[in-house]
Amino acid sequence: MFRFFENLNDPYAPYEAQDRPPTRLWPFVWSYLNGFKALFLWSGVLSVFVAAIELWLIYYLGRLIDDLVTTGPADFWQVHAVELVLVTVFILFARPLIQALDTALLNNSIIPNVGTTVRWRAHRHVLRQSVNWFENDFAGRIANRIMQTPPAVGEATFQAFDAMAYAFAYFIGAILLMSSTDPRLMIPLILWLGLYFWLVRWTVARVTPASQAASDARSAITGRVVDSYTNIHAVKMFTHHEREELFAKEAIEEARRTFQVEMRIFTRMDAMLVFLNGLLIVSVVGWGLYLWTAGTATVGVVAAASALVLRLNAMTGWIMWALTSFFQNVGVIREGMETIAQPIELLDNLGATELQLSAGKIEVQGLTHHYGRGKGGLDRIDLTIEPGQKVGLVGRSGAGKSTLVKLLLRFYDTESGRILVDGQDISDVTQSSLRRQIGMVQQDTALLHRSVRDNILYGDPSASEAQMEKAAAQAAADFIPELEDKDGNKGYEAQVGERGVKLSGGQRQRIALARVILKNAPILLLDEATSALDSEVEAAIQETLSDMMEGKTVVAIAHRLSTIAQMDRIIVMDEGRIVEDGGHAELLEKKGLYASFWARQSGGFILTEEAAE
Repeated sequence: MFRFFENLNDPYAPYEAQDRPPTRLWPFVWSYLNGFKALFLWSGVLSVFVAAIELWLIYYLGRLIDDLVTTGPADFWQVHAVELVLVTVFILFARPLIQALDTALLNNSIIPNVGTTVRWRAHRHVLRQSVNWFENDFAGRIANRIMQTPPAVGEATFQAFDAMAYAFAYFIGAILLMSSTDPRLMIPLILWLGLYFWLVRWTVARVTPASQAASDARSAITGRVVDSYTNIHAVKMFTHHEREELFAKEAIEEARRTFQVEMRIFTRMDAMLVFLNGLLIVSVVGWGLYLWTAGTATVGVVAAASALVLRLNAMTGWIMWALTSFFQNVGVIREGMETIAQPIELLDNLGATELQLSAGKIEVQGLTHHYGRGKGGLDRIDLTIEPGQKVGLVGRSGAGKSTLVKLLLRFYDTESGRILVDGQDISDVTQSSLRRQIGMVQQDTALLHRSVRDNILYGDPSASEAQMEKAAAQAAADFIPELEDKDGNKGYEAQVGERGVKLSGGQRQRIALARVILKNAPILLLDEATSALDSEVEAAIQETLSDMMEGKTVVAIAHRLSTIAQMDRIIVMDEGRIVEDGGHAELLEKKGLYASFWARQSGGFILTEEAAE
């Protein structure tokens, strides 16, 4: 039975991804929940049925009391036996069945799948964001919003059907019940409902912004704490424990302050609600007693009215908390929308095609990119790299080398100019097809918190075991069989830790090299690819690097002379421009900027002027 209800909706069903999600709350929520329309309809209908049954029981109780008064004990069973048997059967069997269907639909069909749908689609949306988008936020805050928004949507949905739909039907039914027993009893009930809904409106108007502020504060804590944990080596090395404690304490205290504001609202609400409920009991029961003493109402009417207001007294607190919980979750959703509802920054152009790579020629034409600041980055770069050519990039820090590489990968869109690969503008091809043709090894190698095998196979998940091990051998990763993690996993099964923290810098770099070797892309980008290797290990893999570069178009950023001097061309950059272009010997003869770097070399590295001073 559970499986039937759990499978009424598929949270992973295909859907049309939105590059620009709705920025208003309810269109945003509905964009995720559109596939639940039929389930919501049935859940609403069943909630009304459940409320109607509860009210009917109160009505029947009043009628039963009147029957007891008007029918003597001797004749009671003879007159009402069949009716009582039918009511008993309904209460014991039909009522639990309807209640069970309502609960199963809500608890097993809607709530788990709503949260899963929102989490799955939100994660997919965020993964499509650009590198620049991630660089402008805390990873911890992004993750926190992805984690807390789906349960908030699920909880808000639960409250909408479990409490709000039920309460609406119950209140309407209560008015109808009062009108059917004695219309005069509607007067105090309607007056009370007016005051109750005023209190609801007062609470909601204050709790929604307070809840969003509290949710923002909680996300800030997560962002700061995760930032400290991610950079724990720097924290320990500089012994800034107290500084990090204070950094977190500021956010924790702000969360406490916002939570206090939220709780003050609830305390005021609770006090006012107790007073209103007392007013309801006194007015309805007192009015009923007055009508009975005046001979215009039966004992059953007074009993039904008393049972109804006592039930409402018990319900109103639950309904109020359900409503405030609903709007608390709305506040959490609004806060999550600050991340999840952001448009995708970097999109494939309309009609983008797959990159058709034939030779690997790269052309850079009038390329300018200043990161929107008007300075820094690149300024009117023109460059042609022939197929199979190995080009080294040299320059001071901030000269624009890494910017050029990032633009080749289309991590950013160019501000002006264009880049062509085999005559195709990279802005007119899909990002995935472009990056499939490019292998890159970075200076700051970060591995996935998975096994060594998973990290190497990231280069080509379809590769065989033999191909993976061959790539590792080519990268001089002979340390892998000796690895063992805290759970006893060994060799290729050993977990490398977050960002590969359990490995040395050289070990991380060699696994990254193995990953790129396995990818075997025709264009190769090296950003200080051997910077983390000692001289002995570097010498061991230089031949591998040479083999890996054979037949490929290569762009290498490096200061290590053993890499730069062997390039076909060396491009010297300064202040975002190309200032020198030629072979190693040719540039030395020019006695320009490259020659000055060479003259200041030390320990196998080219030093910039700043480093030499």
